[in-house]
Amino acid sequence: MVEATLEIRPRRVMWMASILAVILLAVFVVVATLLRSSNTGAIFEPSDQAAMVGIGIALAAATMLFAMPRVRADAEGIEVRNVLLARRFAWHDVLSISFPDGASWARLELPEDEYYSVMAVQAVDRERAVVAVRALRRLHKQAWEGA
Repeated sequence: MVEATLEIRPRRVMWMASILAVILLAVFVVVATLLRSSNTGAIFEPSDQAAMVGIGIALAAATMLFAMPRVRADAEGIEVRNVLLARRFAWHDVLSISFPDGASWARLELPEDEYYSVMAVQAVDRERAVVAVRALRRLHKQAWEGA
């Protein structure tokens, strides 16, 4: 029997990051285009224009990092990738999945009063976040009952 893997990604943050990345890139391309045509007293070379476009690309790519969070969970455990780093936890290492009042995202409650943020389950996703937390809690409960 093949076990299903639950995958969760934030939705609204992905949309907002994508829109912001496009706007940033467009602004820097426009600025680069206007550099040589404006009479400011400074002399701008094509290399300055290329640098402006490069800065726009770098900022757009950095903005897209916020669309990277992901959770993959199965019967064995949960893998949480926040902005850059991914970390895997076995279900027996996780005490519970919580979403504290006023928090921006869910978290895994770990032993010794530690926790690990789950940025893929965000409050701005509203009902999707509720469904995601319930699904994670169900997997967690099944793993603990099976142990």
